[in-house]
Amino acid sequence: RRLEADTSLLDHGPAGVAYVICDEVVDTYGAVTHEVEVDIIELERAVFRPGGPDVTEDIYSLKREVLEFRTAQDPLVPVLQDIVRGRVPEFGADTREYFRDVLDHLLRVDGQVDAHNELLNSVLTAHLALMGKQQNEDMRKISSWAAIIAVPTALAGIYGMNFEHMPELKWKIGYPLVIVAMVSACVFVYRRLRKNRWL
Repeated sequence: RRLEADTSLLDHGPAGVAYVICDEVVDTYGAVTHEVEVDIIELERAVFRPGGPDVTEDIYSLKREVLEFRTAQDPLVPVLQDIVRGRVPEFGADTREYFRDVLDHLLRVDGQVDAHNELLNSVLTAHLALMGKQQNEDMRKISSWAAIIAVPTALAGIYGMNFEHMPELKWKIGYPLVIVAMVSACVFVYRRLRKNRWL
């Protein structure tokens, strides 16, 4: 349709047709890079959303698409460079400027693909770092609760040894005193951990 709308391109023969095909392909590449950029932005938002889902697989999937896209567009670069430098005799000087414009667009796309690949690496690194941070916070909470539970366990272990000569066994307030000591110690440990932001 484009060739029919601009018949002057047909005056250049096969070179004109090749130019239009290359230009359309590279324009499509530009649209694809824009769509990939939109996907990367969405992934970034998902990574930094509090309590967001695990998007590791999505990142790898998009990274694979970017690499596949690179293998599709990379071979066109040396071909266009050869045409622009006059190494293909079938393409005359009158069409080289057209191809130079296409090559410029393709090199811009190539740069964007590199940038997207690097950005995906950064997103993956940030995602893994945030996951590690969350796991550390979870481990601190588990350790904190284990420390709180260890206090009454230790006291109960001491008083559960059934030795005959334990002075507290004859006290009337011995049992309530131990319970109060357990609760007080647990509250103390809990407050200390809370103050240090472990809970």
